[in-house]
Amino acid sequence: MRRASNPLNLLDRSMPPGIIIWSLAWPTILEQVLQVTVTYVDSAMVGSLGAHATAAIAVPTSTIWLVNGWMNAFAIGFSVLMARNLGAGNLQRARQVTKQALFTSVFFGLTLTLLFVLVARHLPAWIGAEDDVQLLAAQYYHYIALGYLPNLVMILISTLLRCSGDSKKALYLNGLNNILNICFNLFFIFKTIPIGPLQVQGLGLGVKGAAMATSISVTITAILLLMILLTTDNPIRIRLKGPFTYEKSIQKSALRLGIPVALERSTLSFGQIVFTKMVGTLGTTALAAHFLANTAESITYLPPSGFATAATTLVAQSLGGNDKTLAKKFANLCTLWGTLLMSFMGLMLYLFAPNLMRFFTSDMAVIALGTTVLRIEAFAEPAFGLSMLAFGVFRGAGDTRRPFFISIAGMWLLRLPLADVLLKTTSLGLLGVWIAMASDLTLRGIICFVQYRRFTWLDSWKETH
Repeated sequence: MRRASNPLNLLDRSMPPGIIIWSLAWPTILEQVLQVTVTYVDSAMVGSLGAHATAAIAVPTSTIWLVNGWMNAFAIGFSVLMARNLGAGNLQRARQVTKQALFTSVFFGLTLTLLFVLVARHLPAWIGAEDDVQLLAAQYYHYIALGYLPNLVMILISTLLRCSGDSKKALYLNGLNNILNICFNLFFIFKTIPIGPLQVQGLGLGVKGAAMATSISVTITAILLLMILLTTDNPIRIRLKGPFTYEKSIQKSALRLGIPVALERSTLSFGQIVFTKMVGTLGTTALAAHFLANTAESITYLPPSGFATAATTLVAQSLGGNDKTLAKKFANLCTLWGTLLMSFMGLMLYLFAPNLMRFFTSDMAVIALGTTVLRIEAFAEPAFGLSMLAFGVFRGAGDTRRPFFISIAGMWLLRLPLADVLLKTTSLGLLGVWIAMASDLTLRGIICFVQYRRFTWLDSWKETH
């Protein structure tokens, strides 16, 4: 087998489809591992400050997830369009899509920053946080919001590189971002940092320091990714010099792909905010356990997210090259492998739930409650993994509406009503909330399986001209 070039030619028929899939998936999985590791370390650092500090970063989590969802939707819209044109051999248009995406991101990123800096001070009270948590939560969210523009640029360029077949550069730079985040966390959160026999002076900013560390690290990473896009050899290398031509057709196609993803993330995030508010009524211990259990569960997303990204890229480029047979082959392999790995991760989640919770906190009440809800969630992981993989396939095919409707059905017709009923009619507390969540994820998996096996997604693409 000949050695693949970098970036990888994803439609190279001389290479087995499985090799191409793994070449795309493993850097993304490793990147996700690094990100989750940083999230774990970040949560552990803040958790060492006490339950109130943990609750303070838990309060705005749903809103942060909402904004990150909008950013990913923005990136997906342009990246799928770029991948389609790249697969069709239209290199010039692929580069034009990339350039327009970059310029548009500046306007969108600034809008997000200004909007959520203003919202930050009011958000904790709206969500229903306890009085002694509200100030810390507001400070945390304020400094997170200041990093929204560079965060969007980082997400956009990383996604564009992956969809062009170059997942390694995204891995290296996002890995650097994670390392920077840990280092800055140590310096900004704690007053003293033990390094062997030495005690290095830190800023001791606590929760606020964790947010500042995140924003600074993503800013540095965004600048480096931009330099890579502008200077290194890759199919979508662009030049900022010269006149910029705005094409309405590109914007329309990107919006047609991205808006359903943004609406999906919005409905889910608003649902999560309602969800968090329900949990908030159960007290600080339940809120801390809920947040830390969610953080612990995120490790199970790693395999399917890598294969979902690979599926989106490969299906988009294959259909761009008008090869439905190859698109179907890539989709089937990605879905099968990703779901099997997610099932294995669910088993690990069940077995090691106590260990995961102990990593974040020493509070025995939080550990016990978090362990119980994680083991409930473990049974829904295979179906959840299947839905993630199917969503990746649908988006690569240009069908971003189907995931939107499936997500709405799960969140608003099952999860939230069931959680409300269980909270009002039983004494299950947080367990009832997580039973509702597991039921939602299971239903999504069943619906996705039926929709995927119809293969109507192969004919869903229609670019706006």
